[in-house]
Amino acid sequence: MVELPPPEPAGTPPEPIPLDIVYEDEDLLVVNKPPFLVVHPAPGHRSGTLVNALLHHCPDLSGVGGVMRPGIVHRLDRGTSGLLVVAKHDRAHRAIARQFARRSVEKRYQALVYGRPPSPLRIESPLGRDARDRKKISSRSPRGKPAITVATSIEHLPQTTLLAVQIETGRTHQIRVHLSEAGFPVVGDKDYGRRRPSSPRSKNVASLRILGILEEMSRPALHAAFLGFAHPGSGEPVRFEAPLPPDMKELLTKLRQAGQNNVG
Repeated sequence: MVELPPPEPAGTPPEPIPLDIVYEDEDLLVVNKPPFLVVHPAPGHRSGTLVNALLHHCPDLSGVGGVMRPGIVHRLDRGTSGLLVVAKHDRAHRAIARQFARRSVEKRYQALVYGRPPSPLRIESPLGRDARDRKKISSRSPRGKPAITVATSIEHLPQTTLLAVQIETGRTHQIRVHLSEAGFPVVGDKDYGRRRPSSPRSKNVASLRILGILEEMSRPALHAAFLGFAHPGSGEPVRFEAPLPPDMKELLTKLRQAGQNNVG
């Protein structure tokens, strides 16, 4: 006799996972997602996601996204931190989704990358599934969709630059792929970046220390810092900001100290 496992329940169960809520009203929530939190359930991540946490906080989320993605209008990669807007009901969901489709939502990121990019750096190359590796995105896709990324330098640090990044489109992995293909991969990006910066010419103690600091970053150093759109209820513009998360702050502090010590 063959015993079949019990069927998994439909939908996504609520879980008491802490949320960093930046703003909330009867139409929407804006949350500051920590790194390593998956946005919605998927193979390999059936629980412990942002959606599980949202359903515990607000059981009646918009159903437009389906049972696995209630309320989710847009997403961030697992390793990316920062701002996400969540719709509480279907009308709000459709109104915000239209703004994303029209590219009227303002999204700004901060990214730490290897090298010294020109500033401003504008990248326009279509993106889609890589023809050689379907798990990755690249400009080599035969069915790429238009994608535009603009980056400006905020601060030069040892072997790296802190960038302000604005995207005019919202393709999967867009910032990481565009910056990597331009020759300035995001620090900590194991998929599109280098696992370590190129070996320093001068292998002195300071250079090796910087190398070690950069290798400590266990996820892409990418943060969704600003989000602006028209409120789905009032139509008035709303703007939200989120400070850098602790791991990126610590990384920048160490790099600044290393740079000062090297100069001294």
